[in-house]
Amino acid sequence: MGNLEKIKNYFKEVKVEMDKVDWPSKQTTIDYTLIVIGVSAATAVFLGALDYFFGLGLNIFLFK
Repeated sequence: MGNLEKIKNYFKEVKVEMDKVDWPSKQTTIDYTLIVIGVSAATAVFLGALDYFFGLGLNIFLFK
């Protein structure tokens, strides 16, 4: 089997597998994206607050 035949066969198999995929709806994708953004933002705020308060505590502990 030549290289060109292998490449053609690969793309035929990819198409067969892609036809089996159950893609989410547009609304589901939007919902999951918003959840990820919300959780990421909440995590950033939480870690930022921890960093701030630990920094404040270290400044009080080390410099007073």
